[in-house]
Amino acid sequence: MSDRGILIVLSGPSGAGKGTICAALRQQMPNLVYSVSMTTRAPRVGEEEGVSYFFRDKEEFQRLIKEDAFLEYAQVYDNFYGTPKQHVMDLLSEGKSVILEIDIQGAMQVKERFSEAVFIYIVPPSLDILSNRLRDRGTDAADVIDKRLSKASSELALAHRYDYIVVNDVLPDAVEKVASILRAEACKIKRNKEKSSTFINSMVGKRSNAL
Repeated sequence: MSDRGILIVLSGPSGAGKGTICAALRQQMPNLVYSVSMTTRAPRVGEEEGVSYFFRDKEEFQRLIKEDAFLEYAQVYDNFYGTPKQHVMDLLSEGKSVILEIDIQGAMQVKERFSEAVFIYIVPPSLDILSNRLRDRGTDAADVIDKRLSKASSELALAHRYDYIVVNDVLPDAVEKVASILRAEACKIKRNKEKSSTFINSMVGKRSNAL
């Protein structure tokens, strides 16, 4: 119903299934796009400017920070990563809904700068199941998994700051829950004030004429 896109912020512990849910949503909703982040690290083989990242040097990145040009940003070791505000605003104005898959710290920055966004936190059914998922992936050492589980426990204490919490127990069910949230958000009156006002006025006018 809404002509303007919706900014969706999706967070959750490593292993909760955020990436899988995002991929499934994009198959269902062609109008849903990923935001392209900006970074100061060097491009890797196969990465493209404006597709993989926007690649910038540290001087320019820090200038953009001073200009409040990011919805969120962070320094990871020696490099900066951030979500360019204008890039996202342009996509929303084109009617595309934009999904940001970021951690809680980044999400809270977005909330300060763009409170209209929809904030969804994906959780596993339990920490035991999350532990099993991380171990089954076979990509991390035992000490790394323990650190991820510890971080997940601490982050769950901040999950109440999101608009929605979705438990990823059965993947298709979790995908449908998130899709339902997005469909409902698109129909909210606050996102469709002009259309809603026109529609209601036309209906009231028709009723008045009938009387």
